[in-house]
Amino acid sequence: MAHDLVITGGTVVDGTGAPGRRADVAVDGDRITAVGEVDAGGAGRVIDAEGRTVTPGFVDLHSHLDAQIGWDPLMSSSCYHGVTSVVMGNCGMTFAPVRPGQAEVLAGLMESVEDIPASSILDGLDWGWESYADYLDAIDGVPKGINAGGYVGDVALRTYVAGDASCERDFGLTDDQQAEMTRLVGEAVEAGAFGYSISRSLTHRTPDGRSVPGTWANPTEFVRTATALRALGRGAVECAPRYNEEDGSSSRVDEEMAWIAEVSRTSGRPFSFNLMQMRSMGDHYRRVLELAEQANAEGAQLRPQTTPRAIGVLFSLAASSLVDDLPGFQAARELDLGGRLAAIRDPELRARLVEEGRDKPVEPFQRMYLMRPDPGAVYEYGEGDSIAAQAAARGMTPIEHYLDVLDETDGQAVVNWPVLNEDFDAISELLASPVTIMGLADAGAHATQIMDASQPTFFLSHWVRDRGELTLEDAVRRLTSDTASFIGFKDRGVLRPGAYADVNVLDLDAMWLPLPEIVHDFPGGAPRFVQRATGIDHTIVNGVPFLEGGEHTGGLGGRLLRSTD
Repeated sequence: MAHDLVITGGTVVDGTGAPGRRADVAVDGDRITAVGEVDAGGAGRVIDAEGRTVTPGFVDLHSHLDAQIGWDPLMSSSCYHGVTSVVMGNCGMTFAPVRPGQAEVLAGLMESVEDIPASSILDGLDWGWESYADYLDAIDGVPKGINAGGYVGDVALRTYVAGDASCERDFGLTDDQQAEMTRLVGEAVEAGAFGYSISRSLTHRTPDGRSVPGTWANPTEFVRTATALRALGRGAVECAPRYNEEDGSSSRVDEEMAWIAEVSRTSGRPFSFNLMQMRSMGDHYRRVLELAEQANAEGAQLRPQTTPRAIGVLFSLAASSLVDDLPGFQAARELDLGGRLAAIRDPELRARLVEEGRDKPVEPFQRMYLMRPDPGAVYEYGEGDSIAAQAAARGMTPIEHYLDVLDETDGQAVVNWPVLNEDFDAISELLASPVTIMGLADAGAHATQIMDASQPTFFLSHWVRDRGELTLEDAVRRLTSDTASFIGFKDRGVLRPGAYADVNVLDLDAMWLPLPEIVHDFPGGAPRFVQRATGIDHTIVNGVPFLEGGEHTGGLGGRLLRSTD
């Protein structure tokens, strides 16, 4: 039988953690039909993978593509990094359920928490739904290059059930409201939601500065709401937790981990929650790992979710720069990149900016780093790499050095200011833990502030190829079958006959990250960062060739994934 597609001669790393082996992969329709020695004669298409690694498509547990999916079928930048399936609706933030007239409320919350412009959200989605089931049906109808499923979010649920009152610090659900919350979660999962997500982070605020609904809730409310998952026997729970007190450094890890474990035990379902090293919290992450292992020994299913590099705020001359606050730059802020570059190259204005920036505190610049187009995006730094250190070595102020580098790179240099997971030794510990799971790529969120959707490319190139701390087989497992099985994506995350044909062909030696760059392709021309990659030769989604050499083929084989599938 002639196959639709055959990938020949590659080293197959099948996602299970098994040793890589030389094998061919046959695809017919949307499924893998053979892995081994395959006759490629008469195949509709043959991809020569000699010298390449063939893996399952990557499964990203933590995205905020809930809005972007409505207007961007590629779901970039995830698509550029081998991701073939994403989970939306994280951190309690979803667009359903929504009462008529509340679209602006949920769009405003998403902008405030996840930095996705509310105007783009309102313009880019048709908002023709109320229930979560209706939302899924609407998303099912839009073209997609990759697969997507989602949680139903606690923030949207509380807003639907209790309105603005749910934002108040002393708000508590009535018995009737609690019953409705539980019922709505059950209905959402019956319609295809993959679980229930929650926000507890102190950084998650409403547009008027209050904490988002659920931040101060009695955790028994989460326990009761999650009983809907136990009744159905499916679905996961996800949370942005509150490890610290309001002073930012006092720990409440034990209290937060106690209710998280109770939710998992009571619901009988797996629970993933954000975990990163935080400068203000010392080694709190070690206590979280310890308590997660203890809870799992007592019947919970906890998976702290972490990321393989620092989470950093980015500054670009094309969006937000380090001189935006200087009086001399105010007129230039209204210009495009070319106009801003011309402005900083004007000798008179440059001299004025240097003088105005002379008294800026040095301390922040000691933790900021300039990334240049050559050698590309670099995320691990030494003592002499900061803007402050480089400026001192050149006998300059930080702002003077910054302006020089922008000039030298034609405005392309990007500043990275790591704010979480700054310590790579801590990251190594987190990755070594048997309970952690990969996530926190935050695709679709923080449009002009953060770009972490390139996580898979960095994970493989840095931790496997460059540092050798993980085997390729284990790293691929963590990006594929581990995440797919946690969320409940059936027949994905593995290369075997019968599985969906979500496949990557990788050149590990060529993997490289260029700098994030600003584009203006959100509805209304709003800006955002995108980041591409090299070394991902082919990405196939449900048997449809999707990207080749980082360029879209025109194929759109992605699907809405439902927990009912």
